[in-house]
Amino acid sequence: MFYEPDKNDHGLPHDPYKSIVVPRPIGWISTLNRAGQVNLAPFSQFNNLGYDPPYVMFAAANFPNDTRPKDSVTNVIETCEFVVNMATYDLREAVNITSSAVEPGIDEAALAGLDMIPSRIVKPPRVAASPVHLECRYHCTLSLPGRNLEQSHYIVVGRVVGVHIKDDAITADGRIDVLKIRPLARMGYHDYTSVDHIFTMPPVGPHLDVRQAGLAGKPVKD
Repeated sequence: MFYEPDKNDHGLPHDPYKSIVVPRPIGWISTLNRAGQVNLAPFSQFNNLGYDPPYVMFAAANFPNDTRPKDSVTNVIETCEFVVNMATYDLREAVNITSSAVEPGIDEAALAGLDMIPSRIVKPPRVAASPVHLECRYHCTLSLPGRNLEQSHYIVVGRVVGVHIKDDAITADGRIDVLKIRPLARMGYHDYTSVDHIFTMPPVGPHLDVRQAGLAGKPVKD
């Protein structure tokens, strides 16, 4: 089949686009507003951007039928800080609850029964039950136009300034135990998945030392 997104002429019961770029890691973003109120929301338009230094991004559209950016976007732009909490299979129900479209100022973490703990460098708190946290400082925002003048997509980029990993999430040989913590990922429709199987492929071809360093995330030497 072939279809043009602008015409929405795929002829299927549901738009297939979000089931094409999958799985998408979930950025579970905690922020504070100017009054110091906690906001916690999951975003599947999320990923890392480089590693030396590390940056991450998440993207959000406006509120439905509104021109306002989502609270997470507004909070980051106004306070310049946020935390990425790793969403896991064990926390899937809480992640789903925090995706609810509630009014500004409502604490989604409290709605989901989640305990929040202080961060070390930034002010937004962390989800205590999450095994990994990335403390971030705001870097920039890119605004992409939507189908109409009232709709926008905001891409928020932050620089990672602190990383928390629970000790029991690290294997004896010093790797993150992905199979134990089972990071959660978004598929299309109402579908999710989690990591329960991994396999290894060694790099091939020329310049293996450079590729090995990049795959291992080693810092670039000055």
